[in-house]
Amino acid sequence: MTEQQPYRVVSRHPGFELRRYPAHLVAEMQVQASFTRAPIEAFRPLAAYVGGANQARHPVGSGVPATSTASDSEKIAMTVPVIQIEGERPGAYLIQFVLPATVTTATVPEPVDARVRIRAVAAQLAAAVRFSGRWTEQAFSRRATMLGRSVTAAGLQPTGAIRYARFDPPWKPWFLRRNEVVLPVVE
Repeated sequence: MTEQQPYRVVSRHPGFELRRYPAHLVAEMQVQASFTRAPIEAFRPLAAYVGGANQARHPVGSGVPATSTASDSEKIAMTVPVIQIEGERPGAYLIQFVLPATVTTATVPEPVDARVRIRAVAAQLAAAVRFSGRWTEQAFSRRATMLGRSVTAAGLQPTGAIRYARFDPPWKPWFLRRNEVVLPVVE
């Protein structure tokens, strides 16, 4: 089973839930493409990284956490969601794979592909809305607008870029897919 990024629900509000996400690591890649194309273009290099295209040559162990025994064949598990963040220019996106909680800055292997970066993300408070359906720009955009309005109406202040999160593989029927829009807010 694929590990899911942990969080704790702090409170529920009309239109969203407020969550606390712990600090974590991501493997990320900048992509210049359409909303729909960006995750497709980034998937192969990011999947290759978690699959062993790294300095330590750790193979993929889907759902298997990293081990700390040097004699073992260490594995990096795929974690969901896959995150998409709008860049500073139109058509620029940052695509992220959240690394398992067992992987630390001391144990994370360096990528061999220069386009893939490893970055630590600080713990944060964020508003999130969950929905099922297709991965279209319109579906995510509509929920992002509603989330922004709900956050403001609740008296909270956004503090970062909206994240679009996909939890399921493309072959899963669209009506069963789990998607989220997440907006960091000021503590």
